[in-house]
Amino acid sequence: MPLTTDSVPILRAKDYAAPSVFQPENLLREARRQKDLAPGRIPAVCLLDPDGDLVRALRGSGRATLSPHWACYHTELWLFACGTEQMGVVGCAVGGSFAVLVAEQLFASGCRLLISVTSAGQIGESGATPYFVLIERALRDEGTSYHYLPPSDFSPAPATLLDPVFAALSATDLPIQRGAAWTTDAPFRETTAAIEAARAHGVLAVEMEAASLYAFAAARDRDVLCFAHVTNQMAQVEGDFEKGEASGTRDMLRLVETTATAWRAIRHT
Repeated sequence: MPLTTDSVPILRAKDYAAPSVFQPENLLREARRQKDLAPGRIPAVCLLDPDGDLVRALRGSGRATLSPHWACYHTELWLFACGTEQMGVVGCAVGGSFAVLVAEQLFASGCRLLISVTSAGQIGESGATPYFVLIERALRDEGTSYHYLPPSDFSPAPATLLDPVFAALSATDLPIQRGAAWTTDAPFRETTAAIEAARAHGVLAVEMEAASLYAFAAARDRDVLCFAHVTNQMAQVEGDFEKGEASGTRDMLRLVETTATAWRAIRHT
């Protein structure tokens, strides 16, 4: 029997235009009350660092301080200087559902641009790792995106941001590409058949957050950009998962600073 929205539980009872009963602002209100936190806004530009390497590097060098206004129950928001501005970063928010849980609260707290930089496995034949991919669209092989957007193959990035940001990054010496990613919520089920199916869609890398974050961004009209830091071939070769100098954090900071500068020029902020 063919699959339909009635036969697949995750697609049932979805009204994409309806507001949620559970709102991030209300959750944060109660968290502030319980934690006795003063009201205040967080930086306009925030990062998701699923691997946690950047957070560990910033804390280890004494460059990061805890935000006094971040009321999330599950995470810490670390503040740091990047270029001429202060940014915030949340570490170890792995997977689409966790990433979007945090993203909803970040935007409710004052974030205006969210950048995610996550380790990814190489799918397309794109040269030696490591390198970055600006994710233009993400194959929806996870669950969270289907709560924000009707079914489709891909979640697209905010279109107005792609060309200017990629042009700015291409003007640096960072190893940068652009293309599609495959977002999975079951990394240890990346079978040969699943990998070949992703390749048939023109996918360059596999990761765990972009489709969910882009669906959230489209549904909520938010600025979100996701990058895959392609570091591995899914442990199929010796010496895999190397990120480069300082665990890739120096290049990651340059990528983030360049992206934020380009975003401010686009949005005239």
